[in-house]
Amino acid sequence: MVQLFSAFDRETIERKMQDEKFDVVIVGGGITGAGIALDAVSRGMTVALVEMNDFASGTSSRSTKLVHGGLRYLQQFEVKEVAELGKERAIVYENGPHVTTPEWMMLPFHKGGNMGKLTASAGIRLYDYLAGVKKSERRKILSKAETLSKNPFVKKDGLKGSGYYVEYRTDDARLTIEVMKKAVELGAKAINYTKAEQFIYDDKRHVSGVTVTDRLSGKVYDIYGHRVINAAGPWVDKVRKLDYSHNNKHLRLTKGIHLVIDKKKFPMEQAVYFDTPDGRMVFAIPRDKKVYVGTTDTFYDESPINPKALESDHNYVIKAINYMFPDVHVTEKDVESSWAGVRPLIYEEGKDPSEISRKDEVWFSDSGLITMAGGKLTGYRKMAEKLLDDISKGLSKETGKTFKSVQTKHLPISGGDIGGSGNLESFIDKKAKEAINRFGWSLEEAREVVKRFGTNIDQLFTYAQEHKEKGIDTLPNSLYAELHYAIYHESVIDPVDFLLRRTGYLLFDMPYLLEWKDAVFEEMDRLFHWDDKTREKLQVELDTQIKDAREPADWHDRKSE
Repeated sequence: MVQLFSAFDRETIERKMQDEKFDVVIVGGGITGAGIALDAVSRGMTVALVEMNDFASGTSSRSTKLVHGGLRYLQQFEVKEVAELGKERAIVYENGPHVTTPEWMMLPFHKGGNMGKLTASAGIRLYDYLAGVKKSERRKILSKAETLSKNPFVKKDGLKGSGYYVEYRTDDARLTIEVMKKAVELGAKAINYTKAEQFIYDDKRHVSGVTVTDRLSGKVYDIYGHRVINAAGPWVDKVRKLDYSHNNKHLRLTKGIHLVIDKKKFPMEQAVYFDTPDGRMVFAIPRDKKVYVGTTDTFYDESPINPKALESDHNYVIKAINYMFPDVHVTEKDVESSWAGVRPLIYEEGKDPSEISRKDEVWFSDSGLITMAGGKLTGYRKMAEKLLDDISKGLSKETGKTFKSVQTKHLPISGGDIGGSGNLESFIDKKAKEAINRFGWSLEEAREVVKRFGTNIDQLFTYAQEHKEKGIDTLPNSLYAELHYAIYHESVIDPVDFLLRRTGYLLFDMPYLLEWKDAVFEEMDRLFHWDDKTREKLQVELDTQIKDAREPADWHDRKSE
């Protein structure tokens, strides 16, 4: 099957979306929509998906970047949630080991802290049991000396020891795009920068499709489906308002931000999950050459399109860092980049942001519109499984088709078909050596790029070979390969798609981004032949994203006044 997922395939994808009535039409291209698309198409359903911005541009690229089992939810007695999420971690990891990594997490105990040694030990033990944690990853309780040997930066005053357990770190945006690519590989039709404008109804007032607008060309067209699913994350309420019927439930958005600091300033190799003086919990997580810290948890009532990290947000996280790691002395000037994200939580009256459940729910409207609300990155596959189990019988009866049961439990996502996580290191070693020998990549960049793209690395090597043969000197060989692969195989349309969501350079390697952003822009301009208006718009968008990452948004807002 020919995979249509190139930036230059848009007209073909749009034509195919108009040629048939799909079993499932999905609005929303974050991890929830991608997971539903993959589950549905792997069962044998025909699938169309539209995303109004870039794939993973909302919550799915702005999380804490953990596929975790929700240890904190035990404090809220959400036992079933912990059991389900904990088991899902291993499934997500095995299906895409190149984008998910086991990470030993330290939970320090301090005199007067939220968690004492006995409470934490019991909690983590219960967590291990509920989550079905394998023996090699079960919790340990460390003494004060053992804690400081693993992380000498942890606050020593009042330290009693720590819990030590495994979480799973991920690249949330790449996880989303790899799930989406697998769905497309199996036959789903998916397109970004395409906005759902209104629903289409049959003569019984049952939703039978959606009218969409290609935001790049202005083209308006209809997509028809037997089932229409709203998986728009923070925008699900806005999408539901396009429908004539909806229930009284709604979302409550909260905002979280994270700061990125170079390891030269914060040379920490051990991830830590710690409580702050006001009782909230914060993660400090090493990632390659950086450490990122967050998150805040505050109610958010503004537009979810591009949430900002403000000075007050930065100050909160910096204060938390210096509270738990007093010898580091982090200040604002040490923050290399940051990001802000919005969580689409289901409203619960009278609860503070950190108290609201992260559970997912499916809402059925009288019109037949199906809405997937709430949920977590970790649970994306299970959420899709439960939803498709629920609707497949009725859909089968309506269409006369026979659908398979869930197929995604052992289905590798794009780039993840290496025969299981146990083969990852040998795969990376082999392909990194090939990149070094054939193209002169450094060991560091070779390992980083191979891990980022997994088994799709051979396709990147074709572009690296092209770069080598043509003697191109405007971009480094590896960056040229990444860029061309992302455009031709990952639907990259503008520089922010590539520099933020496909590679993460804007967040985790700001010096590299600043060095090469103009060359990336020029290469994309050469390929896409942008007009002056488009070129100016994309340049402003890129500059704004860099500013928002490098300093609190209200700083440069005040400067422009």
